Amino acid sequence: MAATPGINHAPTCVFLDGATVRSILPLRALIPHLRSSLPSLSLSIHTPPRHSHTIDPSSSSTLLLMPSWSSHPSLPFIGVKLVTCFPLNSHLRLPGVQASFLLFSSSTGVPLVSLDATPLTLLRTSAVSALASLHLSRPTSSVLVLAGAGFLAPYLVRAHLFSRPSINRVIIWNRNPDKSRDLVLELRREFDHGVVFDHAEDLDEVVGLGDIVSCATSSMTPLIRGELLKPGAHLDLVGSFSPAMKECDDAAMVRGRVFVDFDVALEEAGELVGAFERGVMAPSDVAGTLVELLGGVKEGRRDEDEVTVFKSVGAAVVDLLAAQLAYQTYIAST
Repeated sequence: MAATPGINHAPTCVFLDGATVRSILPLRALIPHLRSSLPSLSLSIHTPPRHSHTIDPSSSSTLLLMPSWSSHPSLPFIGVKLVTCFPLNSHLRLPGVQASFLLFSSSTGVPLVSLDATPLTLLRTSAVSALASLHLSRPTSSVLVLAGAGFLAPYLVRAHLFSRPSINRVIIWNRNPDKSRDLVLELRREFDHGVVFDHAEDLDEVVGLGDIVSCATSSMTPLIRGELLKPGAHLDLVGSFSPAMKECDDAAMVRGRVFVDFDVALEEAGELVGAFERGVMAPSDVAGTLVELLGGVKEGRRDEDEVTVFKSVGAAVVDLLAAQLAYQTYIAST
């Protein structure tokens, strides 16, 4: 395989901590990178089914193992991400999802870099939502409603504002109202003009205001009622990654034109798995994947009143591409 510039001269197993990952992987670089590389490279990236192991059933604590490798000469890497999902960490003010990523050379097997993949995961997840929004939300979208105020929430806000700079109001709801209020204050300090940030006590009361409704929770019961979505709304579902989890009801899935990040969502997303089991929709009703949208194989939003739904569960393909960009950016700067 052709060597990527810098690989043969890189120190063995560089460690990139969270602050470094955030500094060399800004959304303004990551979103265009994924937009161009996913259609051209995703078919060459091999991603076996991720291992999911329940650590503590009472708290839904989970360990995930996500391997991937590329057969494309411009992407000579093997990657493995280890992820822990501990939903109760929110009570400790710790991220519910934490991760580490190890990148190897696929020509020599030499470990190249170890990354703090907690920010990498937050960045790539929000970037995927932004890419989907570019194809599925209305270009004139002005109101973002966000369900969830955890560690992913500010990344999703930044990503949606990047993809739709027309957004001028963000409304945040969380089961714990104090967390939504705290996040609003944080975002007001970050965006000192141009966008109004509010918190909501009742999610049902604000869902209908959202041109984009984004959800990043670990909910086991539906939060978004499809009947409340406004005509033309785009629903972005990020939180669930197992059949037991769900962030919206069947009405939202049936009412919307549904896209997924990758086909694995048909087996892992609780919103979809449950709808299939109940017979309210079939896998063939899913309109396409993110790669098909980016590659122009499938048409995105078709009119102003169409309700669209994007369900992502996360995939090692995106992790590998994000790690590639982080590593090569780091090497180029040293």
